Amino acid sequence: MLQKRTYKVLAAIPKRDGGHWWMRCGNGHTNKDDSINVYLDACPRDLKFTLRELDEEDLRRREAYRANHDGAEATS
Repeated sequence: MLQKRTYKVLAAIPKRDGGHWWMRCGNGHTNKDDSINVYLDACPRDLKFTLRELDEEDLRRREAYRANHDGAEATS
């Protein structure tokens, strides 16, 4: 079975005092042909963004979120 890769979409937002911070503005998923679908929740002003594969910390956060919210929805 083909393992789907999941990405976070990040945009560099300039700081007033110089530098920048990374804002998460969407996600992406691979298809069977290795193309990537990108889903934006926000659109950066300069229309430039970066795709980063989810790391272990992202996966832990996602699992913790799902564990907390899946149980809450079942009891509602």
